[in-house]
Parts: sequence; structure tokens; C-alpha cells
Amino acid sequence: MELWLTRAGSHGEFEQKFLEEGRVYLTWEGLSDDLQRLDSRQSLLELLEVRYPNEKLKRLQNHSSQIWPFAKDMQRDDWVVLPSKKQPVVYVGRITGDYQHHPAGPDPYYHWRAVEWFGQEIPRAHFSQDLLYSFGAFMTICRIRRNNALERLQAMSQHDWQPESTKAILKPNGTNQQGLDLGDISDENGFEVNLADLAKQQVVDLIEAKFKGHELTRLVSAILKAQGYTIWQSPEGADGGADILAANGMMGFGSQTICVEVKSGTGTVDRPTVDKLLGAMSKFNADHGLFVAWGGFKQNVQKDMASSFFRLRLWSQDDLLEALFAVYDKLDDEIKAQLPLKRVWTVVADE
Repeated sequence: MELWLTRAGSHGEFEQKFLEEGRVYLTWEGLSDDLQRLDSRQSLLELLEVRYPNEKLKRLQNHSSQIWPFAKDMQRDDWVVLPSKKQPVVYVGRITGDYQHHPAGPDPYYHWRAVEWFGQEIPRAHFSQDLLYSFGAFMTICRIRRNNALERLQAMSQHDWQPESTKAILKPNGTNQQGLDLGDISDENGFEVNLADLAKQQVVDLIEAKFKGHELTRLVSAILKAQGYTIWQSPEGADGGADILAANGMMGFGSQTICVEVKSGTGTVDRPTVDKLLGAMSKFNADHGLFVAWGGFKQNVQKDMASSFFRLRLWSQDDLLEALFAVYDKLDDEIKAQLPLKRVWTVVADE
């Protein structure tokens, strides 16, 4: 049995389809050929050269190293991990079917395998850093073997996906079962880490350490101030329905009024909890609402709230970080001292 990492698009654009349909797809555009008929990796590479004549050979070799295992190596009962690009959560599934080819598409959905997603919306914070490091591989599909990853996920599954204990992380000899570091490898291709994801995770860890509980509300207040809003922040404790009230204009007497709710926990927020903010907006005569959920939202919330698009915004972890980075230079010195960051330039690797 193996553990596979799969991604649902570089920005998570295929994530909802993967989860709702109970499948993992190959999402290479224009690749409509039946891969099961190929008898060697070389034949796959030759096919890719025909389908993508303008691509460099090295990139096609990288693609073939991911496509081949999907068609040939994945097996029923293998486990699949899908780190969300939209929420700070991870999904875990079990492959339940063989490789399927549908030449009619639509593009790029020509190839898929059935998956039972039995691990739903598991907070990233429940996984140890070494597993998150593996989940940050700069690949769309790869096999994960490092640090007893499969065995540890199986143990987490038996304990309802609670955070790992130190005992579960470490073997008596500090290595994997074979006493070797097999590495996160998909066959002969080396493991590369997405440095941007790794850097972001460091910021996430620092925020979780320095801005626990009501302190996260203070950070959101600081971001809104830096965006030009005048704010009122509820003291710690019962908030009466709003953690923050914000308004634009001189002294906050402008036309835009916002009622803000902040949830600092790692669990995902459901629809009824979001609906409470809509009620608080009426109570405080606010025209708009902002719900900040550090742990993200249940899968259906974003879609269900489309009818409130012109009144309500939902910020998950990534949205909060994006807003933070955009105004960081304008934050007060106290916040910067607690959250020291600097911009770093790095070379962009080929995808």
C-alpha cells in the first residue's frame, strides 16, 4: 500500500470537482490519449513530445514522472492526500477504482480514479511539520514515503484525525521502519519543496503562536486600520455578536459600515455560524459583513453564500495572509515587533 500526494490545480480550481465527484483527475490539458495502452515510460514521453511540441524536454520528463504513476502505479486501497489550496485543511482518501479513460472529456478531465474521501477537512495544524513539509512537494502527483507518513496517517485516522502525539511521530530509532530515509520520491525523480508554501507555513506558525484566541481579533483590527478604516474592537469575552465594527470616512462616519466576526480556532466554520453574522449586521445597522475564520469554512459554505456576495465577505487563512502582506508596512510598530517579516526574492522554478 502506498501514500500519494495529489493536487487539484495550482490554485485549487479543481478541488470542488475532486471532492464532490469522489475522484482524482489528471488535469493536463489536451492529453486525451488512453494512457493504459502505453507500454513504457519512453512511449509516454514520445506522446508528450507530440502533444506539447513547444515544451522543453526536461519539463516533459517531469510531467511524465507524474502521469505514469497515475496511470500505471496507483492501486486500489492506496491512500491519497489532497492539501487544499483554498482552506488550511487537508483531505485524505482511499483509491477505490482502476484507471479510467474517457476520450470525450471534457478537457482536461480525460483520466480519473475513483476515491473515497474519508478524511474530510482535517486542519493542517493537526499534522506535524515534517508531514506538512512532504505535503509541500512541488509536484502535482508524487509518492510520499518519508518518515512513516502512511503509517502515521493511518494512526491519525484511528483517532478521529486528532493531532499527532510525539510517540506517533518518532520510531524508537528515530527513522522509518526500514531504518532508512527513503525520501519523498516518485520513482527516479527527486523531491522538490515549494518554497513559497514553506515560507507561508512559517508565517502561519508564528501567527498561531503569537495571536491566539482574542489576539487574532487584534491582528484583524490592525489590518483594517492599515486599510484606512476606523474601528471599534470588542473586549475579550462575550462580544454581543460582533468582534469588530469598522467604517470608512472621517472618524468612521463614512458610508461603508462593516460588522466583523473572527474565529481563531483550527476547526472549519459551518453555515449556521456564518448566518449569525448576518443577524448581527442588522443589529448593528452594518451594510456589510466580514467573517474571518482562521481554520476556514465547511466545503459548502462558499457556494451557499453566493446570494450574499454583495453584503458578505469570507476570509480564510490565505485571505487574511494576503491582506496582511498587502498592508504590512503600514501596521503599527507593536504588531510588527510581534510579527517580524521581510520580503524575500527567489528564483521561480518551472512548474
